[in-house]
Amino acid sequence: MSIKSTLHQAMKDAMRAKEKQRLGTIRLIQAEIQRVEVDEQIEVDDAQALVILDRMLKQRRDSISQYEAANRQDLADTEAAEIPIIQSFLPAQLSAEEIQQMIDDAITQTGASGMQDMGKLMAVLRPQLQGRADIGEVSKSIKQRLS
Repeated sequence: MSIKSTLHQAMKDAMRAKEKQRLGTIRLIQAEIQRVEVDEQIEVDDAQALVILDRMLKQRRDSISQYEAANRQDLADTEAAEIPIIQSFLPAQLSAEEIQQMIDDAITQTGASGMQDMGKLMAVLRPQLQGRADIGEVSKSIKQRLS
């Protein structure tokens, strides 16, 4: 079942259960997917939907830190409540050990030896990790390994 159809079914379930927070978040996701489809004149597939969901998670995390810095805990709590709902539509997250193993495999595959090879590594890892790990954290881990 595709992510879009899963979202549609989840929206109907949230409406029946009268879960306002979940319904609102699902509608935000659907609106973002529809915005991308209209702007880029494409049909969003599961890979692109994962990118959109990842971007939405990153936006929520950034917003939380900004709201907390501005002493707006009410808005930070709203954003924090949306994160698990968005994550529920992503594949299971990888463990730190699994991520390290994937990094090791990518280093072996690309022959990366220094920071100049960071782009090659990320090009190999990004499709494998999309929606399954925080790419920013993976990037930090790679930088530590290569320096």
